[in-house]
Amino acid sequence: MGPAELLGLRLMSTTLSAKPSGNPPGAPEARRSPLTRLQHLLHAQATIGPAVVLLVAVIVFALLSDRFLTPGNISLIVQQVAVVGTLAVGQTIVILTAGIDLSCGAIMVLTSIVMAKVAADTGLPGVPALLLGFVVGTLCGLLNGVLVTRLKLPPFIVTLGTLNVFFALNLWYSSSATIRGTDMPKLLLWTGQTFTIGGTRITYGSIMMVLLVAAMAFALKNTAWGRHVYATGDDAEAARLSGIRTGRVLLGVYATAGLVYAVAAWILIGRIASASPQAGQLDNLDSITAVVIGGTSLFGGRGAIVGSLLGALIVGVFRNGLALAGVDVLWQTMAVGVLIIVAVSLDQWIRKVKP
Repeated sequence: MGPAELLGLRLMSTTLSAKPSGNPPGAPEARRSPLTRLQHLLHAQATIGPAVVLLVAVIVFALLSDRFLTPGNISLIVQQVAVVGTLAVGQTIVILTAGIDLSCGAIMVLTSIVMAKVAADTGLPGVPALLLGFVVGTLCGLLNGVLVTRLKLPPFIVTLGTLNVFFALNLWYSSSATIRGTDMPKLLLWTGQTFTIGGTRITYGSIMMVLLVAAMAFALKNTAWGRHVYATGDDAEAARLSGIRTGRVLLGVYATAGLVYAVAAWILIGRIASASPQAGQLDNLDSITAVVIGGTSLFGGRGAIVGSLLGALIVGVFRNGLALAGVDVLWQTMAVGVLIIVAVSLDQWIRKVKP
């Protein structure tokens, strides 16, 4: 074979090897399995999973009980969710920074006692009493933030300690006595008042919860502060190296969460028409449950406020639906526990997503 023929064969070989393999751009995406596509979808849209779970739960319980979708029962679910849903707003921004707040329920109850007792004992009008409660809640959250950022203590340990501190202060200040609604200004009870929409009674506290969710969702999505919160939770060291003052971000997050818990205290007073030192003591766990079920990662950096609201509604719907179905409280609690385990397992699976 002559040199010209050898050169022709080499050119042909080069041309063939340069041809595209037949896989169009984006072929890796096309080759993904349905399960992998679902994993990527849930990673990109954290609220889709909770929304589907809530829809399925509503359909199932509506089929199991004719009373589930009655206006009175829907009103009851929304009222029960209002307090936990508000707490979940503050809990979400803390968990987004890869922290956790076990003291949220204790802050809420302490703040409710301060508002009610000051007003009842001194005759302080509703607005100053409310503002005082907001200051107390913010200071409690700020204390958590200082211990986390200045002493570099783990948020779990810090808030476990302040949980007991705030609970003890609550019992000491209230003398373990309940303050009656008749002794308070009407403004403190306003969140428990209702109006009717389509036969369903809605409390002003529930509307306040929805507005708070909308405001916090906007702040997280459209402000520099919100982007810094996500960045700090995703990788605090990388965020610091990029110029974000992570310590200040964390202080702001815990202080803001404390203010949100004070709003929850106002809603709690209206919900039970009194201020009890024993009310809502387990709501800290319920708020964490709502956030986790709502798709926010316990490892920080991923999640949404709307998902936490859906998580609170899921818990409320499950407990209400199971109660209407005649399921014992013991098994209702177990069902919520299973939901938590499934939600955390799902989060671990979603975090393994590959680009």
